Amino acid sequence: MIEDRTADIQVLRERVARIAEYLHLEEKRADLAALEERTTAPDFWNDQNQAQQVMAQASGLRDEIESYESMVADLDELEVANELALAEADEGMAAEATVALKDIARRANDLELASWFTGEFDAGDALVTILPGQGGLEAQDWAEMLLKMLSKYAASRKWKVDLHDAPDGVELGIDRAVFTVHGRNAYGMLTSENGVHRLVRISPTDEKKRRQTTFARVEVLPVLPDDVEVEIRDEDLRIDVYRSSGPGGQSVNTTDSAVRITHIPSGLVVTCQNEKSQLKNKATAMTILRSRLYELQQEKRRAELDALKGERQEISFGSQIRNYVLYPYQMVKDVRTGVETGDVNGVLDGDLDEFVVGYHRWRVSGEQAVAVGGGEE
Repeated sequence: MIEDRTADIQVLRERVARIAEYLHLEEKRADLAALEERTTAPDFWNDQNQAQQVMAQASGLRDEIESYESMVADLDELEVANELALAEADEGMAAEATVALKDIARRANDLELASWFTGEFDAGDALVTILPGQGGLEAQDWAEMLLKMLSKYAASRKWKVDLHDAPDGVELGIDRAVFTVHGRNAYGMLTSENGVHRLVRISPTDEKKRRQTTFARVEVLPVLPDDVEVEIRDEDLRIDVYRSSGPGGQSVNTTDSAVRITHIPSGLVVTCQNEKSQLKNKATAMTILRSRLYELQQEKRRAELDALKGERQEISFGSQIRNYVLYPYQMVKDVRTGVETGDVNGVLDGDLDEFVVGYHRWRVSGEQAVAVGGGEE
């Protein structure tokens, strides 16, 4: 039986129209035209830094406008496809229309989310760290599962992932993972994953097949632009070079190219071993260190521990942001937003949109409520 998507398409069309209003697209078209006019000036490239900033700003506006216009065009095509599928009882075309509807709805989510990302670094890249918590060796396995989940989510968004450090665990899984996600709004989007993740399942290593609860923390920081100043003195650093450790095979470095940098005043330790070049590993480790030191500076300025990534808590029961239950039933539930699904395998395979969008809707509604309450006497 052919499913009529007319009502769904109309709802989505109304939503897309509202998105155009709160994105202020007409103003952005005018801003883009003004920026493009500036690039035609004969002396435009005399100041390289300023020129690059203008080009980057113009590119961002152009991408946003083109994303909206492409979505509107695809919505028009979807409406025609739905009508043809109904008229000709074409199940294949109806199935394609259903897929297209889901795709356009996701793109609408992205544009809606983009309007909520007003933080200084929200539009940029993200530095992600995964650390095993309570649960013994199986927490290391859970950390590796989270690494795969977030990597697949990034791939679904066509973001690039650079894995910097992921040494093997004692018997299974990984001891930790540090990686950078490159993509538009990557940092803003991935703040939804910031916190402790709890897994409940039958232990894969227990001969008696008892239920096991394990924890791992995901920490998300912004990759700082070059113009953000973070003081790092050479005399405050201890740099050690060692041989990389990995999963084995031809890709393992056989030279002492892995780098560990210790920032002595803060006690922060950063390692990087993904590149065969010691210089590249050192440069990446310094980038990671800058982001972590910036976080510490923000915490001191605000006199609280929740700057950028939320209050630090033990990686254990009661501190989790999300529960993943594989046994005795199947469910993933976000503790903060109440968003839940029974498709555990889909979530672990990177289908996180419902949770990411749900988190940011919850966050923005909370901020708006605070703003309204703060304005009352």
